[in-house]
Amino acid sequence: MNLNVKQSVNAVKGIGEETAEALAEMNIFTIEDLLEHFPFRYEDYRLKDLAEVKHDERVTVEGKVHSEPSLVYYGRKRSRLTIRLLVGRYLIQVTFFNQPYLKSKIKMNETITVTGKWDQHRQTITASEAKLGSVVQTKDFEPVYAVRGSVTVKGIRRFINLAFSQYGDKVVETLPKQLLARYKLIDRNRALRTMHFPQSEEDLKQARRRFVYEEFLYFQLKMQALRKFERENSKGVAQNYDLPKLKDFINSLPFPLTNAQKRVVNETLADMKSPFRMNRLLQGDVGSGKTVVAAICLYASVTAGFQGALMVPTEILAEQHAESLKQLLEPFNISCELLTSSVKGKRRKEILERLQAGDIHVLIGTHALIQDEVEFNKLGLVITDEQHRFGVDQRRVLREKGENPDVLFMTATPIPRTLAITVFGEMDVSIIDEMPAGRKTIETYWAKQDMLDRVLGFMEKELTKGRQAYVICPLIEESDKLDVQNAIDVHAALSTFFQGRYQVGLMHGRLSSNEKDQVMKAFSQNEVQVLVSTTVVEVGVNVPNATMMVIYDAERFGLAQLHQLRGRVGRGSDQSYCILLADPKSEVGKERMKVMTETNDGFVLSEKDLELRGPGDFFGKKQSGLPEFKVADMVHDYRALETARNDAALLINSSEFWELPEYEALRNHLEKSGAFSHEKLD
Repeated sequence: MNLNVKQSVNAVKGIGEETAEALAEMNIFTIEDLLEHFPFRYEDYRLKDLAEVKHDERVTVEGKVHSEPSLVYYGRKRSRLTIRLLVGRYLIQVTFFNQPYLKSKIKMNETITVTGKWDQHRQTITASEAKLGSVVQTKDFEPVYAVRGSVTVKGIRRFINLAFSQYGDKVVETLPKQLLARYKLIDRNRALRTMHFPQSEEDLKQARRRFVYEEFLYFQLKMQALRKFERENSKGVAQNYDLPKLKDFINSLPFPLTNAQKRVVNETLADMKSPFRMNRLLQGDVGSGKTVVAAICLYASVTAGFQGALMVPTEILAEQHAESLKQLLEPFNISCELLTSSVKGKRRKEILERLQAGDIHVLIGTHALIQDEVEFNKLGLVITDEQHRFGVDQRRVLREKGENPDVLFMTATPIPRTLAITVFGEMDVSIIDEMPAGRKTIETYWAKQDMLDRVLGFMEKELTKGRQAYVICPLIEESDKLDVQNAIDVHAALSTFFQGRYQVGLMHGRLSSNEKDQVMKAFSQNEVQVLVSTTVVEVGVNVPNATMMVIYDAERFGLAQLHQLRGRVGRGSDQSYCILLADPKSEVGKERMKVMTETNDGFVLSEKDLELRGPGDFFGKKQSGLPEFKVADMVHDYRALETARNDAALLINSSEFWELPEYEALRNHLEKSGAFSHEKLD
């Protein structure tokens, strides 16, 4: 953009020092900031047919007054004025709150125009404004802006008008001609004007399209630049693994690889072979076979003369991974060891010495792996499972234990593609989107709370067959805030119900890790048949004999979490069941229960979850690291996000982008975003 719009906002005639200070509180410092302060919605003043208006929608209608106005006062200075209005073929009621002066102005059989919220069920409009007589609309759309402090919506409209009249012609295009032509995007000047002064819905759509693409392109250029410089400036280790040995190992596996596993293995091995450090995210639904992929990559690394490490969040999970990796790798003379905080004294000392000497090829453990005393001989590959549960620092410390080892992050939380390419934009993403053959689908049912007796009867049937069951509750103990079934009460009730027939265990987050391990062990060994638990069982517990899961107050969980919990059953060869006990009050809650019973595909569910809850709630607002966009919406505009990502990757990796004048505006924006420093460029 030209220097003219980079000036302070008080360069606009009509905006003084005081106003400039008030605007600064809204993060509006320059004329450019003011022009880019877009409305968050528009008042739609077009007359509409009520047959086409949705419930709770804002609407403007014109009609004939069909009753004398009725005015009622209540409370201090509060009033309600109602009239009947004939709008087309509809006789509706219109209510005005705290506008008593209208009583003397509105007359029987007169035509008036009202704007307000339409209640389809009651056939009423709660009016915010009325115009007497048949009104010729001067504007179809009126912009509504977010404001703060002393700045009003009317005020900001006036300031934007002033800025356009004085500096509108100074707005400079930022996107190169060929991109504008390729996507038929309108120019920046026209798009800015249309966002503030739309003439029609179609105009607004075109302006929005332009800014959605521009915002995503800016963001993705930054991500792709970070990725390119990170990759080129971090010398990795080129792992020249033994291909014939690796093929023998893959052929020896108890099950053939699915096509998705083959694709992911090839992507990862190509990264390991390259001289750049691998930074890859592996997503795979519960039970899709990520552990086998990890085993293949670890085996490849060992044949290339390196050691491998696998870090997981809990001791139980570490033990389970150690067990399965030993079974797969030890027949091939690869020594695997487990290191957790429970491994102490002489045994620990021995493991650390053998690790440093290079006698241990693969080390599996919890965050005990990142303690100072743990030293590898030649670390080549680091795999972290459920990586979003480890902090960035923990992951970095493990990476620093080798000379830039390759890094593979694994997660069973299906992150929607939209979020994966936004939040993990600097990583390569691989997805195992296919289940191994022969796995039975978990049957999922939604039951109301008053059907609990039937649910328990069904559970008893499963238990008599020698199977086991999980019962999940949202809270540990009774809370005044939430009327939800809590784990302690449910445990007491089920213990009484199954007394003398089956053992009922209790697990929750307030137990020490030692106590949790004991409860889990008792459940794994079938000493406990029913495990009542909070969501602590969500990650990586493998009890193939458990075939039933009941989730109390299921509407309180997000879809992604319900799916993770459901993945604790269905791990053996028997048919498994998941029962959602829920009485959702909202439409969204009902929709969530319905979706859960219709699909077992984690990626379908995660996309739906994103749609229903929005991106901030998916990871939890605080740690989401989600970018803020003014116009673009990652969920609804995901196609544009994909397009912008592909364009950004091509641009960043082309020499033209760094040299030709037509890309100067994009280069300047990238420089300003801090995606890289001059040191990195040199």
